[in-house]
Amino acid sequence: MKRVLSLIFMICLLVSPAVFSQEADQPVYLGQWSFSIEGGTVGWLEVKQADGFLDGSLLWKWGSVTPVSNVYFDAGENRLVVTRTQEVVRRKEENGQPARVQVITSILDCKLDGDLISGTFAEPDRTGLKVVKTPFSGRRLPPVPPAPRLERVKYGKPVELFNGRDLTGWTLTDPAQQNGFKVEKEMLVNDPVQPAEGHVSFGNLRTVQEFRDFNLKLEVNIPKGSNSGVYLRGMYEIQVMDSYGKKPDSHNMGALYSRITPSATAEKPAGEWQTLDITLCDRHVTVRLNGTTIINNQPVEGPTGGALQADVFAPGPIYLQGDHGKVLYRNIVLTPIIN
Repeated sequence: MKRVLSLIFMICLLVSPAVFSQEADQPVYLGQWSFSIEGGTVGWLEVKQADGFLDGSLLWKWGSVTPVSNVYFDAGENRLVVTRTQEVVRRKEENGQPARVQVITSILDCKLDGDLISGTFAEPDRTGLKVVKTPFSGRRLPPVPPAPRLERVKYGKPVELFNGRDLTGWTLTDPAQQNGFKVEKEMLVNDPVQPAEGHVSFGNLRTVQEFRDFNLKLEVNIPKGSNSGVYLRGMYEIQVMDSYGKKPDSHNMGALYSRITPSATAEKPAGEWQTLDITLCDRHVTVRLNGTTIINNQPVEGPTGGALQADVFAPGPIYLQGDHGKVLYRNIVLTPIIN
């Protein structure tokens, strides 16, 4: 009997070494990955074990982190397959004809190699006559460390990012897009007005300089119904939105977009100047909105939609979202963390 058990154990070692990572008894398919997508965008994937089955969440390029439809792992090929579905209205109900809603399935097909991940994202085009396959590659993210002791953090010399006179030190994230930002009365004003005919693609404005961890203070004025975003390291969006009077939500003012819901509502009505005081330190974020702490040293697990880079440890710019609506900024000051 002992010989039989020993033989079974040896066979398991021979046929399934790729299923486990270097961490003891940790399956390679579990964890979080951040990856670069061909064309310059970013994605993020989490796979976890839940109640005896695999589950996960996915960020693909833009928008929110959303639950996936299904996850499965092919141990023989060290292949992870993730499906995502969404309902699309093909025809509205009219003239006695019923509405037609289709469920569109996209497939993230991943090859795992230790802490590296690569593969393609396949999705049908609108006609259903063509499959668009987009390559991606990245790596597993290490766990977020414990929350830093912010009272012990040391800061360097403050950097005035906006001089109140011109756009010195700023540039578009994509030079091919239209710049809707201008300087008026010591304010940085974004006013992406669309022409009467056609459509203009307005770009995002980023600092030329890049930063690691820091404290960022700024003032923002949001007209009725408008919104924007402040990206930390070009990777994590702090939402800027007219959400006065609404319940806390991960898509409202001061939230880490689709990731962290503010613990309190501290917005002011549209058209009033508001203050943001943001600290990014050791993959944790703190946000004070109008003097109230609404996110308190919470872990940041990965990029948000619209990120410029997938490497959570690399320095990056501050960038302001410029394609959603009119927003005014002033007094933008960044103080780097030096320890």
